[in-house]
Amino acid sequence: MSTVAKAISLLEMLGSGAPETALADLARSAGFDKATTRRLLVSLIAQGLVEQDEATRLYRLGAGLTRLALMRETQFPFLRMAVPVVEALAAETGETVHLSEHSKRGLISVHVIESTKANRVSVPLGEVLPMHATASGIAFLAFAEERVRQDILAGPMPAFTPFTIGNATTLAEHVAAARARGHSVGSQGFEEGVMSVAAPILGVDRFAIGAIAVAAPRVRTQKGDIERLGASVTAAAGEISERLFGPLPGQKRA
Repeated sequence: MSTVAKAISLLEMLGSGAPETALADLARSAGFDKATTRRLLVSLIAQGLVEQDEATRLYRLGAGLTRLALMRETQFPFLRMAVPVVEALAAETGETVHLSEHSKRGLISVHVIESTKANRVSVPLGEVLPMHATASGIAFLAFAEERVRQDILAGPMPAFTPFTIGNATTLAEHVAAARARGHSVGSQGFEEGVMSVAAPILGVDRFAIGAIAVAAPRVRTQKGDIERLGASVTAAAGEISERLFGPLPGQKRA
């Protein structure tokens, strides 16, 4: 693992656990020795990406990450364009709505609005959504570049529940169905008891750059609900694409 990769892994650990973490805990979780971990943290602190509390000596994410995020959002305003649509879809459906964006790390949740109902689905920010096991992943694959799709079809496909798709043939069938519909339907592939529908957000080349999904408890989701949610999520994805890039050639709005 390169030095940069090691440093990034520490940032991810700081962002996924408790707000503040001790050196020993970071080193143990990362599998690095304390000297290496401390050296990486010192470099990250110098760039403002990590901070250390002077009293407790615990480490936390630094404000420099916000600066980088703002710079990225200025150049490619994905969240600024998408969040109003996510909010509207959440208000319309009353269920959890989450937005994901694709990067080299995979499909990552970047914005979540949870349902206000007591029985609801939770999606952590920053979670990597397995392509083969989530509605978002299948919707993305349906409109992804061929090399990306073939890479996922080649596996592996780890099982998260007894309902997770586990072979290329079945996954290809789900992907083809999602492409034909314009949205995907996922049932308990990543978490038991959860039903999801998702649609791809397309770039100017009409390849997917992310996805928007509605996730609800399976016990209160009927066939008619799935059809209604599918139409809503498809329209929302189209609106986000249009906000980012303008009307795409041949784009159909639900």
